Amino acid sequence: MDYIGGNKAAWEEAFENRKPNWGEDNHLRLKSERFAFFDDDMRKELERLALAGKTVAQFCCNNGRELLSLMDSGASTGIGFDIAENIIAQARETAEKAGIKNCEFVACNILEIPENYRYRFDFVLLTVGAICWFEDLRPLFEKAAKCLKPGGLLLVNDFHPVTNMLPMPWEDCYNPDDLSRVAHSYFRKEPWTESDGVGYMSVEYVSKTFTSFSHTMSDIVNALSANGMKTVRLNEYDYDIGLADVYDGKGFPLSFVLIAENLLRKTVPQEKGSRGM
Repeated sequence: MDYIGGNKAAWEEAFENRKPNWGEDNHLRLKSERFAFFDDDMRKELERLALAGKTVAQFCCNNGRELLSLMDSGASTGIGFDIAENIIAQARETAEKAGIKNCEFVACNILEIPENYRYRFDFVLLTVGAICWFEDLRPLFEKAAKCLKPGGLLLVNDFHPVTNMLPMPWEDCYNPDDLSRVAHSYFRKEPWTESDGVGYMSVEYVSKTFTSFSHTMSDIVNALSANGMKTVRLNEYDYDIGLADVYDGKGFPLSFVLIAENLLRKTVPQEKGSRGM
């Protein structure tokens, strides 16, 4: 199943059906707010990371607003990667409008980021709704480890896996009078498929199929570990960061920030005729 190619087509179609003026005013917030498009907890993390002078990247950067906001950290260079070519085009336009010249955007499958980005970054960012587009997290984090310098950091800020258990207001199984009820298995393996566009971006229409996947917290941590990345901090929060606020403060973990350090060392090709140790 070429779910990645299908999602590329679905995302590009969603952008073509975007709400009027969607994303076109992002440059105004970038000019007037520090770390625009991040919540307070993420702002604290970014301040703590001291990214001034560092090279940073965002995988699944969408229209670039978060990466461009991250340049407030004083990072020397920013590069955003996303599969949707027309959404990347808006990211470039936003950077130009905001006068941000040290940030560029590349349209490609994240799993196929070119080799010239190997060991390029001090910091890689994955934000809300990114990891769900990958059936297996191991190749995703393998790509992150290869793009990071030794000792570089990966930050994942996303929905908590528990949110996949909870019925959302648009689902038939949702009951506003029983918010303690769970509807889906934490260990769900079958993909989620949707054909109603992207609510935050597009108008309502019958769309091409989006295919996404659930991952447990152990899936996330183990996939990082398998690629030589050590989890150095994991914070969980009781508020949602993009789906619905109906469960906020009700005792569920709804979002998280995870920071992992790349422990892999650069591999140096051996000269012809040399013997490995």
